[in-house]
Amino acid sequence: MADFPDKAVIADLTARALLEVKAIHFRADEPFKLTSGRMSPVYIDCRKLISFPRLRNTLMDFAASTILRDIGFESLDGVVGGETAGIPFAAWIADRLSLPMQYVRKKPKGFGRNAQIEGHFRDGDRVILVEDLATDGGSKLTFCEALRSAGLQVNHTFVVFYYDIFPETKQVLTDAGVQLHALATWWDVLKFARTNNYFDTKTLDAVEAFLHNPKQWSLDHGGVETPKA
Repeated sequence: MADFPDKAVIADLTARALLEVKAIHFRADEPFKLTSGRMSPVYIDCRKLISFPRLRNTLMDFAASTILRDIGFESLDGVVGGETAGIPFAAWIADRLSLPMQYVRKKPKGFGRNAQIEGHFRDGDRVILVEDLATDGGSKLTFCEALRSAGLQVNHTFVVFYYDIFPETKQVLTDAGVQLHALATWWDVLKFARTNNYFDTKTLDAVEAFLHNPKQWSLDHGGVETPKA
């Protein structure tokens, strides 16, 4: 891991991997209805990656390299997975970085300030929160609040995939003192899909229109005006 791959190469190969295992879906004619009530021509399921060892090993090597390059070699004391999808990725990353691993629950179980966190840690430990993907950053803030309440320092979060279509996401995290790190975004996937003819031009154009203005695209295709929390 001494040689850090170029960020653009990582993004390109991550997009390829996600498309190869069909974790990415483009469906402009029959959009997906998200739990928020919004309509979307794109959908991703990063959890599929856990079933492909060669592919996931490559991506987790990229993850470790990204963390070492962007955060530092001795700047973390632990890796925390967010329940549920972030847990396997956190375990693989912790193994590569030779760091302890914990996981944080969505809701407390039991009592006390550690009721939401499983695993051994010390007060003041510097940890990175790991999840499979980031959309608007909301779940990251919830998890970070729980970690900080337990006495941990959390200034970084890592995801395999970042939507990168809602301008407020990074600002919300920045305001909370959290820096987001990711391997790839929808823009990377769109670029790779166009270059390698994964979908027809009409579908790709619809996806690009959505990425430029997801809120308006959703409204134009029957989505709710005010998404559910």
